[in-house]
Amino acid sequence: MGRLTRRAFALAALTAFTTTGAAAAPAGDRRAATEMRGMWLATVGNRDWPSRPGLSAAAQRAELIDMLDLAVSRRLNTVVFQVRPTADALWPSPYEPWSQVLTGTQGRSPGWDPLGTAVTEAHARGLQLHAWFNPYRIATHDDPTKLVASHPARRNPQWVVPFGGRLYYNPGLPEVRAFVQDAIMDAVKKYPLDAVHFDDYFYPYPVAGQTFDDEAAYDTYGGAFSSRAAWRRDNIDKLVLETAARIKAVRPTTQFGISPFGVWRNASTDSRGSDTRALQSYDDIHADTRKWVREGWLDYVVPQLYWNIGLSAADYAELVPWWAEVAKGSRTRLYIGEALYRAGDPTQPAAWQDPAELTAHLELAAAHPQVRGHVFFAAKDVRKDPIGAMARVVAEHYREPAQAPR
Repeated sequence: MGRLTRRAFALAALTAFTTTGAAAAPAGDRRAATEMRGMWLATVGNRDWPSRPGLSAAAQRAELIDMLDLAVSRRLNTVVFQVRPTADALWPSPYEPWSQVLTGTQGRSPGWDPLGTAVTEAHARGLQLHAWFNPYRIATHDDPTKLVASHPARRNPQWVVPFGGRLYYNPGLPEVRAFVQDAIMDAVKKYPLDAVHFDDYFYPYPVAGQTFDDEAAYDTYGGAFSSRAAWRRDNIDKLVLETAARIKAVRPTTQFGISPFGVWRNASTDSRGSDTRALQSYDDIHADTRKWVREGWLDYVVPQLYWNIGLSAADYAELVPWWAEVAKGSRTRLYIGEALYRAGDPTQPAAWQDPAELTAHLELAAAHPQVRGHVFFAAKDVRKDPIGAMARVVAEHYREPAQAPR
């Protein structure tokens, strides 16, 4: 699809009068009976919650409830709550330590159960609660001695790969893959989660001049593959397939969704790819996101289309129809990840200074029936909304409540 003007896919402002004589909802609301309206609630580095480590249990709980109420007030229906940000836990886990974002000290109990509370309070408000797990990131630093002494990464140093100033579990080790799933499944067994959610971090993003050192694992397990890249992709495929199967075996109604980087491959690399010139998840982080959708391995996918309409390297107006075509005929529901955090940020391109940019995204996406909703990054930005971009989305597209797909 060629470059599009911001309003190229805008729908008519009003439909005909209904039989009662009242004006019908705007066309953008016609799908409102059932659509994803979500926000990510990020905890890594205390991005969105809690506001700082070391708050009392009562203060943390109050802030969490306030975030859920914020979602309701914006007529959202889903909160994607980050509960395993760095190989730790926001619930009492027998596998991993309490997260330091709560108390400031990894392994120290906060005196309450954030995930359990979030599930109960979200459901009481009619919200879905999707528990967001980061599979392989251990720490945002590269010093294992900073981890609590009981941390699995310290007990199993052979699982750990330092890279780019961070620590990661090695996805090429079957015992790592099993452990990560066990840690996730503990939450699935304990709580009636509406979904298990992964973000875009599989193998780490490239760092210039550095190599992810998994040579020993490749020598042991990679013999059947044509290249290390193919072996790495198979490792991530196994994680996705096995996690999906284990979730369904325990809670058949719990969904499994992934929010990948928004570009699978560029068309210059692969004719099936998008008309983009960007990092490629297939090649650079070894995540074959197109395959997962086409094969129906996921209940939903939320590609992070964090770019403005008309951006030459990765145009939102190019990527929405590309993903819609990928999802067409698949059992995997397609939602779009939206970069609310860019709206009004003075360091971002001019398009993001216009409060109409975000609502134009929803108007464009509405022309593609495969798009079943949107998820906004992230909760703090839903609240701050410096130029009113989110308020405009709510006013123009979310006039009435909607149920999230199941």
